[in-house]
Amino acid sequence: MNLLRTHQKLYERTDGRLGHRLLGVPVLLLRTTGRRSGETRTNGLTYARDGDTWLVVASNGGSDKAPGWLHNLRADSTAEIQVARRRVPVVATVRTPDDADYARLWDIVNAGNRDRYRAYAVKTRRPIPVVVLRKADPGA
Repeated sequence: MNLLRTHQKLYERTDGRLGHRLLGVPVLLLRTTGRRSGETRTNGLTYARDGDTWLVVASNGGSDKAPGWLHNLRADSTAEIQVARRRVPVVATVRTPDDADYARLWDIVNAGNRDRYRAYAVKTRRPIPVVVLRKADPGA
C-alpha cells in the first residue's frame, strides 16, 4: 500500500484524530457520491483555505486523466469534507483556467502545497481545475 493510501486509512480509522497533516501540508477527506455506483467515495486531498472556503486541486498527480472524484462532483456538487475531526457538508464549484478568479486560486493552492501543482501541470495536457468547497446552506 502506498504512502497516500496508508495515510488516508489512518485518517479514516482514527476519525481524524491523526492524519490532518501529511509531509507538512494539511489534508482533508472529501466524501463524494459515485456518479454511477451511488456509493460514498472518500479521497484524502491536500487543501488550502480562501476565506471561508476550502480549495482542492484535481491534479491526479499530473495524469492526463482527471481524478474520479472530480467526475463525481460534476455529476453532484454536494459532498462532505472532514478536516481533522470536523465534518462539514459542502457544495463544490469547479474553476478552470478560463475563469476570472482561477489565477488567484491557483497561486493560493500552490503556495499551500510547495508548488507541487505547478510541477504536475507541466506533466499533463489537460487544464488542472481548482475546486472551491463552500459550506452548504442548511436551509437549501
